[in-house]
Amino acid sequence: MTQGRSVRLYLVEGTPTGILTAEIMNWTGHVLVTPRSKLPNALQRPEATRTGLYFLVGDDPDQPTKDRVYVGEGDSVIDRLKSHSKDVSKDFWTRACLVTSKDFNLTKAHVRYLESRFVQLIRFADRAIVANGNEPALKNLPESDIADMEFFIEQVQVILPVVGFDFLRPRVTAQLVSALTEAYASTSNRLDLVMNSEKYGFAAKAVEVDGEITVLKGSRGSTATFSTNIYGALREQLLKEGRLVVTDDPRFVEFAEDVAFASPSAAAAVIKNRNTNGRTSWKLANSGQSLKDWQDASLEKVIDPS
Repeated sequence: MTQGRSVRLYLVEGTPTGILTAEIMNWTGHVLVTPRSKLPNALQRPEATRTGLYFLVGDDPDQPTKDRVYVGEGDSVIDRLKSHSKDVSKDFWTRACLVTSKDFNLTKAHVRYLESRFVQLIRFADRAIVANGNEPALKNLPESDIADMEFFIEQVQVILPVVGFDFLRPRVTAQLVSALTEAYASTSNRLDLVMNSEKYGFAAKAVEVDGEITVLKGSRGSTATFSTNIYGALREQLLKEGRLVVTDDPRFVEFAEDVAFASPSAAAAVIKNRNTNGRTSWKLANSGQSLKDWQDASLEKVIDPS
């Protein structure tokens, strides 16, 4: 099992929506997050003058189900961010994240390597669109430096979701589920779920990992129409993106790829094309027990520590 670790957050202005910093115990890295409106304040901090890299993050206007992220690096992050703030082609971003080192050991070669690797990882995670026009080439480093930078990357992958950025966290796919089967065999981190309808004929499979529901490629949903579906816009967006497609059989739509949802109800509503309680609609593949009943039973097993 993965060991726990401490992440230290500091609200610079005392508000949860303002500038904040984040650190991990015994890690030399330092993360600074700022809303765009607070950028002048953030750039007056000493971290902005260090060698480092940064992420500019905002909604993607073409694909509302994903963020758009620009990855950059610089000897002095402040100069690059001033330039980007005036660049009309980068008006999409609403938050900036600066990653530097407290011991000043990051060099230009290091951050170029990190920039390239983070672009690769964002594309692999498939939660955001990379706004970089060209993918930066991977910088050659000594073997020992590569090991250090890969460790640095692992810490950033841990800390960014804590401060509200998911774009480095890989989506659960059928291939990843297969790779994780052995790792999750003895834990409760993974649930295999199914949703079938005798009346409408559709069948869907999903996996829940760490609270996120991923409907697997090949799953089918209904085209029957109902009066209300609060996730109707999400379903239409998935159809527009080609991630959900109409089949030769007019009764069904089909998932063309694995698609992650923030909640079981969102996934169920897209499949059924109507408002749905996902906790009662999804069943455990191995027992037929509803997700709700399984969650309730798990709570019953909790022993009162008092």
